[in-house]
Amino acid sequence: MNFSSFGKWIGGGLGWALGGPIGGILGFVFGSIFDSMNRGEYEYKGFTPTQEGDFKVSLLVLIAAIMKADGRILKSELEYVKRFLLTSFGETEAERLLLLLREILRQDLDVDEICEQIQENMEYPSRLQLVHFLFGIASADGQPQAAEAEVLRHVCLKMGIRPKDFDSIRAMFIRDNSSMYQILEISSDASDEEVKKAYRKMALKYHPDKVAHLGEDVQKAAKEKFQQLNQAYNEIKRQRGFN
Repeated sequence: MNFSSFGKWIGGGLGWALGGPIGGILGFVFGSIFDSMNRGEYEYKGFTPTQEGDFKVSLLVLIAAIMKADGRILKSELEYVKRFLLTSFGETEAERLLLLLREILRQDLDVDEICEQIQENMEYPSRLQLVHFLFGIASADGQPQAAEAEVLRHVCLKMGIRPKDFDSIRAMFIRDNSSMYQILEISSDASDEEVKKAYRKMALKYHPDKVAHLGEDVQKAAKEKFQQLNQAYNEIKRQRGFN
């Protein structure tokens, strides 16, 4: 493979992510991968369309930040992430993404600058989906560890995620007696009408069509988040006995 075709991979696969701090990370990553391909270690297999590429690269950088939160990267964590990527994106795409992730993990990451770039360039529903993915990974071996949870909260703050939205998604993975209400962003003493109103509001916020432009894989994950919202609402209705 020659350098020009590698350049097409970069240019055709990514948009705004090539600038700012994420662009600096990718410059190192792609250079390292290119060197490895020249040595015959990797095979060129292409990448994803621009908006999908931006989203997935942002996800990988944030995954790396979460994995490095406790100062060490365990083989078991890589295996969890590998299975997560495989389940979420399929074998071929997971292989590409894991290759990028391994290179990103070698670098020092300025999480604040990365999050600010994501906030400036990515619409809010897509950022919510990033958070959902990150919680899925952090919860892969049970509840997120303290260091991981702290990084998650910090990442969300810096990405401009509203605290109630953070708590809503968190409640989908860390369950207690109030989780179903937290998912709807209301308190347990809300009236039935307030519950219905909250559900309609959250259904609009979490609707899978909001991230349809990011591809079928991401939209599929959004459908799972939407299903968890419905489950929370149905459980409240069952407990309270209203339709």
